Amino acid sequence: QVKLVESGGGSVQSGRSLRLSCAASGISSRDHTIGWFRQAPGKAREGVSCITETGLTYYDDSVKVQFTISRDAAKNTVYLQMNSLKPDDQAVYYCATYCRLDGIVVASSAENYWGQGTQVTVSS
Repeated sequence: QVKLVESGGGSVQSGRSLRLSCAASGISSRDHTIGWFRQAPGKAREGVSCITETGLTYYDDSVKVQFTISRDAAKNTVYLQMNSLKPDDQAVYYCATYCRLDGIVVASSAENYWGQGTQVTVSS
């Protein structure tokens, strides 16, 4: 019954912005840490940003200035605002009830859930 659904991806020009959404069902997003991850072709999946149950936020150094994570509890949704996009940001973006940044597991549980991913394409 637990489901995470990402949306908001698309194709944009460098320097533009996108806001990704992670809509949760079967769980309350405010009762779990939610993490955003991305995976580009030929690269390992990497943690991008996380928000805890209490609202603490974490970012990978590569996106700390560009991206902002937030939660709308009323909509049971976590957002990732991505500004000043560049080609290196192109990837499939996933959300999960899991947080790993710089190889360190920040939050995990016995059963973690992942969304299907949303594609972000950035042209030069």
